[in-house]
Amino acid sequence: MILTDLTVDIPESHRVPKDAPATPPKARWGTLEFRTYIAVACVMIPVMTWIPISLSLESHPNYKFYERRLSPGWIPFRKVDNSDAQYRSFRNNFWLLTTLATAYLSIKYLWKRLGTAPPQDNTYLIRYNLFFSVFFLLGLHGTSFFKILIILSLNYSIARFCGDRKIGPVLTWVFNAAVLFANDRFNGYRYGDLLPSLEVLDGYQGAYSRWHIVYNLTMLRLVSFNIDYYWACNTSTSKEVMFSYHQRMFPHPPQMYTFLSYLSYALYPPLYLAGPIMTFNDYLWQHRQSMNISGCAKVLYCIRLIASVLTMELILHFMYVVAIKDTSAWDSATPAQISMIGFWNLIIVWLKLLIPWRFFRLWALMDGIEVPENMVRCMANNYSTLGFWRSWHRSYNLWIIRYIYIPLGGSKHVLLNMLLVFTFVALWHDLTFRLLAWGWLVSLFVVPEVLAMYLLPASKYGSEPWYRHVCAAGGVLNVLMMMSANLVGFVVGTDGVGFFVQQLFGTGKGLAFLAVACAVLFVGVQLMFEYREEEKRKGIYRRC
Repeated sequence: MILTDLTVDIPESHRVPKDAPATPPKARWGTLEFRTYIAVACVMIPVMTWIPISLSLESHPNYKFYERRLSPGWIPFRKVDNSDAQYRSFRNNFWLLTTLATAYLSIKYLWKRLGTAPPQDNTYLIRYNLFFSVFFLLGLHGTSFFKILIILSLNYSIARFCGDRKIGPVLTWVFNAAVLFANDRFNGYRYGDLLPSLEVLDGYQGAYSRWHIVYNLTMLRLVSFNIDYYWACNTSTSKEVMFSYHQRMFPHPPQMYTFLSYLSYALYPPLYLAGPIMTFNDYLWQHRQSMNISGCAKVLYCIRLIASVLTMELILHFMYVVAIKDTSAWDSATPAQISMIGFWNLIIVWLKLLIPWRFFRLWALMDGIEVPENMVRCMANNYSTLGFWRSWHRSYNLWIIRYIYIPLGGSKHVLLNMLLVFTFVALWHDLTFRLLAWGWLVSLFVVPEVLAMYLLPASKYGSEPWYRHVCAAGGVLNVLMMMSANLVGFVVGTDGVGFFVQQLFGTGKGLAFLAVACAVLFVGVQLMFEYREEEKRKGIYRRC
C-alpha cells in the first residue's frame, strides 16, 4: 500500500491536464523542511484529539450540563453522543435500510433471471425500478406519494409542452422554485386543507411523513430531466453508447424521454433519500449500456464505508462535542478547547453527510449504476475555497455547474455567478437566514482567492522559491474563513460564531492561541500541497 491509495478514486482524475508539467517536481518528503512539518503534525494531531476527549470525561465539571443528551453506547464504559437529529435518523435505521437495499437487489436479481433482456441493453430494468419505487414510496410517505406524483406529472407536462422552445427552462425553474417555497410554507400540505372530503387520506402518513424535506433532492432531478430534454430537442444526438462520465452527459433521441423513464429516474430507490445526484442523461445511458462495475471495486468501496462508520462511532463515543455545542457547555473553556469543539463539530458534519452518501452510492453500485462520489477529500484536507466546494457534495456541484453556472455565463462573470449560485444553494438547503448568511459568507470568502489567482498566477510565479510559502499563507486564511462560514451554516449559527470570535480576538490568550493555530495550519497546508504533488507523481490530477 502506498500513500496515494488513500485518495478516493474518480475516473476524471486520471486525465492529464494540458498545463501539467512533463515531469512532476521531485518529492520533498525527505527534506529537512518536510521532516519538521511531519514532526509538528505527529505532536499536534494527538493534542487536537485529546482536547475534546478530555472535555467528554465524566470527571469534567461541565459534564453534568450535557449528560442528559447522551445515550447508552455499545463500546464498554462509554456513552454515545447520538444527539444530532440528522445523523441519528440514519444511524437508528441503518439495519432497516440495509435490509431494504438487500430486498431491492434480491428481487431485481430474480427479475433479471425470470425476464428476457436484449443483449447489452438494460432499459427493461427501468420498469422494475419504477415498480419498486411505487411500493417503497407508499410505505415511506403513505398517501403523500400521490402529492409527489401530481408534482412530477405537472413538471413533465411543462417539458413536453414546451419542447425545444426557450420558455421551457424558464417555466421549469419558475415552477420548481414555486413548489419548493409552497412545500416549506404549507409544511407539505394536508389533504384536509385542500379539500375537507379528502381528510381521510391524512390518516396514513407512512414511515416518514415529511416528504417535502426529501423533495428538495427530487426537485434537482426534475430540473435535470426538463433541461436535458430541452437540449435533446435542440441538439443532434448520438446513437453510440457512451461510457465516460462526460460522454454520458450527451443527449438521447427526444423520443427516449418518456414518462416511464422520467418517473423511474426521479424516484430511483437507491438515490431517492439522499443522493448522490445524477443527471437524467447519465441515468438513461447507464441503462442502455451496463457499466460493468467490478466486484473488487464494490468490495473496496464497502470497506471504505465500514471504515467511515467505525470512525464516526469512535468519535461519537469519545467526543461529546455535539452535546457540548447544543447545550453551550463551554464555561471556563480555553480558546484551544473552544476551537476544538468547533473543529470536531465540523468533522462530525463531514462524516454525517459522507456516511449516508457512501451507503446509498454503494447501493447504486451494487445495482450496476455508477454515480459521482460526493466527498473526494477529507474536511481537514482542504486549503482552497474553490477546491473545497468542488470536493464537498461533488455531485451537487456538478449539477450546479451544468444547470446554473454555465448557463449564466460561467467564468465570464465569476463573482456575480458565485453569489447567485451560493444564494441558490443556501435557499435550496433551507429557507432560513442562517443558511442565507452562510451562502453570502462563502461568496465573500471566495473573493480573496480569486484575486490572488489573478495577481499571482502559478503560470508566471510558480517556479519562484517563495511562491509555495505565499500560497500556504493564503491557504491558512482560506481555512479560517471556510471554518467560520461552515460553523455559521451548519453548527452554531451567527451567535455561536460571534462567541467564538470574541474568545479568540477579545483576550490575550485567544490571540496567542490564534498565532499558534495559524502556524500549525501553515504546516498542514504545506503537507496538503505535497500530498497533491504526490498524487500527480502517481498520475492523479484533481482540481481540489
